[in-house]
Amino acid sequence: MIKFEEVSCRYPAFEEGEETATALSGVSFKIEKGSFVAIVGHNGSGKSTVARSINALLLPFEGKILVASMDTAQSDLLWKIRSTAGMVFQNPENQIVSAIVEDDVAFGPENMGIPVKEIRTRIDEAMNATSVYDLKEKSSAQLSGGQKQRVAIAGVLAMKPECIIFDESTSMLDPRGRRDVLDIMKKLHEDGTTIIAITHFMDEAVKAERIMVMKQGQLISDGTPAEIFSCPELIKEAELELPAAVRMRMLLQDRGIDVPADILDMEALADWIAAQRSDDGDNN
Repeated sequence: MIKFEEVSCRYPAFEEGEETATALSGVSFKIEKGSFVAIVGHNGSGKSTVARSINALLLPFEGKILVASMDTAQSDLLWKIRSTAGMVFQNPENQIVSAIVEDDVAFGPENMGIPVKEIRTRIDEAMNATSVYDLKEKSSAQLSGGQKQRVAIAGVLAMKPECIIFDESTSMLDPRGRRDVLDIMKKLHEDGTTIIAITHFMDEAVKAERIMVMKQGQLISDGTPAEIFSCPELIKEAELELPAAVRMRMLLQDRGIDVPADILDMEALADWIAAQRSDDGDNN
């Protein structure tokens, strides 16, 4: 689905005479169709540069990026690439273009030249999938931050991309809004959409099938959540924090309680503790 081949990217200097900043340096990886991948890293690690490069918002000065076998450097493929790999940005205000919710969701398909009847179907499906159908006649200005982000996701969904990149899409939301967006990601993945989540929330990253860890423009580790979070030294090197459930699991293990290593989120940990209490009760 997505392939980076020794990709290096630079940002232009702000002032004449300044050196250009290297954001990615020789990064290579593949993401298979239907995957759910989280890309994590500290600020300035290059994770958002990866996201923007997939969507052809940035072009590499070295290497090659392929999206569904299309080279992002080919300008004539730009629209098709962005239709294949949709992007949900950090701030939904930057993505909402119409005053009315329904019109905003329709904006993408209309610009793709989709027939009117098909647009109607896509709008309804996208708004139902993101639970914003009841908001369709509301003004975008009346919505909460979480509602705006769900509308932004609906607008991307209506274009039916094969892949959706969530670039720090939950960072400006409250806990409930983050849960809503994560639930949408999970459902889309179950329906076969390739999901790429750029995040610095480790409790979100554990929901993915695979985690890629970035530092100073390089990919320093790549594996399952269990593999990544079994190595606290790696997380420290990347200037990140372990998920809350992993920290709790380590504290319990220090006290002689053997918690399975595949328990990575608080819900799973709570279920495991409840099961132990139930077993103790049965034994008594």
